[in-house]
Amino acid sequence: MQFPIDAKLKDGTRVRLVLADRNDIEPLRRLYKVIVEEGTSYPHDRLPDQDDFLEYWFKGKTTVAAYLTDHARDAGLLGAFYLKPNWPGRARQVANAGFIVAPGWRNKGLGWLLGAVMLQYAQELGYRSVIFNLVFSENQAARHLWKKLGFSELAVIPGAVRKNDGTYQDAVIMFRSLIP
Repeated sequence: MQFPIDAKLKDGTRVRLVLADRNDIEPLRRLYKVIVEEGTSYPHDRLPDQDDFLEYWFKGKTTVAAYLTDHARDAGLLGAFYLKPNWPGRARQVANAGFIVAPGWRNKGLGWLLGAVMLQYAQELGYRSVIFNLVFSENQAARHLWKKLGFSELAVIPGAVRKNDGTYQDAVIMFRSLIP
C-alpha cells in the first residue's frame, strides 16, 4: 500500500491518509486527550504521559493519520489508527488495531475509510486476521461499523469497563478473518 492515500468521504470532503511520523505526535496526543476524556472507547482514565503515549500509539506499530487533503497537516488531525500484532511470536499473524475520530468528523464516513484501509493494509502486511480485544458494549456506532466491515462478535466480557460515572459496562471481543 502506498501512502499518502487521497480519498473522499461520503459528503465529498477530500482527506489524505499518511503514515504518521514525529510531526503527528502532538496532534495525535491532543486528539487522544479528547477521546480519553469522553471515556466511551478507550480504557485509559487519563491521558498517558509522553513515554506511555508513544508506547501505546507508536512503538512496534504502524500508525496512520488522516488530514484534510487541501490543508494537509496544518488543518488538524481528523482521525487515526494504529496496527500491530495482537500477540508475539507464533501468533503474530493476528493483528490488533485502535481507532480514533475527532468528534466533528464522526458520521461522515471517516471511520469506515480508516477501517477499510486498515483491513487492506493488514492483509498486505501478511496478517491473517484482526481482533479487537475491548470494544465498549455501549459504543454502538463502533460495533455497527465493525459489523459492516465484516467483523463478528466473539465474546462479551461482563463489567470490563469502568465508565466516567463509576458504573461498569461490558466489552465485546470482535474478530475478522483476512483469508479470502
